[in-house]
Amino acid sequence: MSRAYWKQIHDDDFAVPTDRPLADLTAELTRLLGDVDPDLRDGLALPALATWVERGVYDDLLRGLGDGMAAGLRAGLGETGSDTVFRRSFSVLVLGECIRRDNERPLVPGGTVLDWGDRVATWILQERDLRGYVPGKGWAHAIAHGADALGTLAESPHVGAAELVVVLDVIAERLCLPVDALFTAGEPDRLALAAMCVLRRNRVPFDIVEPWVETLAEAARTRPWSDDRDPFLAGGNAEAFLRALYLQLAMGQRPPAVRADLMLLLVDALRSTNPHYLGPK
Repeated sequence: MSRAYWKQIHDDDFAVPTDRPLADLTAELTRLLGDVDPDLRDGLALPALATWVERGVYDDLLRGLGDGMAAGLRAGLGETGSDTVFRRSFSVLVLGECIRRDNERPLVPGGTVLDWGDRVATWILQERDLRGYVPGKGWAHAIAHGADALGTLAESPHVGAAELVVVLDVIAERLCLPVDALFTAGEPDRLALAAMCVLRRNRVPFDIVEPWVETLAEAARTRPWSDDRDPFLAGGNAEAFLRALYLQLAMGQRPPAVRADLMLLLVDALRSTNPHYLGPK
């Protein structure tokens, strides 16, 4: 199918074509999710699939579509600097749309949604290509896209208190993993928003949130000296996340029940990780 064919679908407000089977259209759009051309990937394939999921085109096929997107998370996993990251990163966005559709109306078994969530969590912890914007090819943004999917998962009625705690733990583990470059394209903010989706459910008690924050604060305080490695690489992502979470609690809408206590906890954490700026004079 030519670029002009998909451009016409875009211009027709993503009306589903009748000249080809939906299965063929879906297969081609799935392939385009991994295309290096951002006009095809971001501008055509992603919005077409997301729009069709939102409009109910896949309601009877949602389980199969979600499973296909989950399988895409394994494509080239472990590679860095290659083009396979686009398939993984954009597959998780469509998988998030499948979860969102089920959040609005039950369409798949709860076990299926939990399986999708497990596969997202496994993938985001194993993802090694952490690039944000790739010149000439557009956004890779795997961690940000994964964070969006985790946030949508946290809003699922199939996800209970135990699974919400797992989402928080996955966020913390991702932030504490060693990196060669800090997140610079809004990933801490997107992960903080995912955490807010968990906290807004008001299902995770504060006595679990408190050690979770301390784990992140301890990571942020870790700055081992080295002659050949930036010491801030060890805790910079956790530090940025703590700041982002504090800002969202302070200024965001729909504050969770733990807001007041958590803000005090974050103030203490940020003071301990920034003693030269926020400590006592």
